[in-house]
Amino acid sequence: MSGSRLPWVRPLVALVIGAVFFVPLYIALINVFKASGQVARDTMSLPDPPTLDNLTRVLTDPGSLFWPSLRTSVVVTSLSIVILTLLSAMLGHYLARHTQWWSRAVMVLLLCGLMIPPQVILIPVTQVLKSLGLMSTLQGLILFNVGYYVPFGVFVFSGFMKGIPRELEEAAAIDGATRWQTFWRVVFPLLRPATASVLIFLGVWIWNDFLNPLIIYGPREGTTIMTGVYKSLGQYAADFGGMFALMFLATLPILVFYLLLQKQFVKGLTGGATKG
Repeated sequence: MSGSRLPWVRPLVALVIGAVFFVPLYIALINVFKASGQVARDTMSLPDPPTLDNLTRVLTDPGSLFWPSLRTSVVVTSLSIVILTLLSAMLGHYLARHTQWWSRAVMVLLLCGLMIPPQVILIPVTQVLKSLGLMSTLQGLILFNVGYYVPFGVFVFSGFMKGIPRELEEAAAIDGATRWQTFWRVVFPLLRPATASVLIFLGVWIWNDFLNPLIIYGPREGTTIMTGVYKSLGQYAADFGGMFALMFLATLPILVFYLLLQKQFVKGLTGGATKG
């Protein structure tokens, strides 16, 4: 069997795989705009008639956890990815430009951190946070995110640094720039595609994280958007439309964030390709 004889095979396989992934999204999306009774009767049918009552109820209900959970997730995710990006870029640049044995040892140590599931280190981390007085605080959750995800950021930035010529930094040094000025004015702007990748991956991971916020931050002190959905299960036990609306609203901010940065990522790649 060759591609020229059966050109329809690849599109058909792609269509089938795409449909498998699309079905859960279809169910989640159409049930946002149905009355709860219609959701219980027929989950797969289209809304008849479409309604915004579920979204309105979640957004305006005084007892809804959506708004406080959203604020907490925005703060935690924003601060975590900004700190992670800055630390990872500086450390990745430093390790990529130094080839001594100890820099390679540090890189191997960081790569080992990528292989350890967060559940394995969760108990030791909680003990450390307790000793520092940071347990059940936003600072403790952000500190955990920075410590756990910084190896991924360093891995991405150091790999991307290998494609940036050293001569650019040497030329900046000849012109009188300090190492700090060289990094922020010459190197960091060139890392835009890697920065977009790190922001996208870490932003999605931290926003969708459930277990670590549940144990480190809550549930008594507050909720992030995912632990808020979990705690709302009882409130919406008989309101399936409200439950789908809450899940839709919880996904919407990070989806918009992903689409915005994805656009910047493509711009960075094409801009670099057409320079010179």
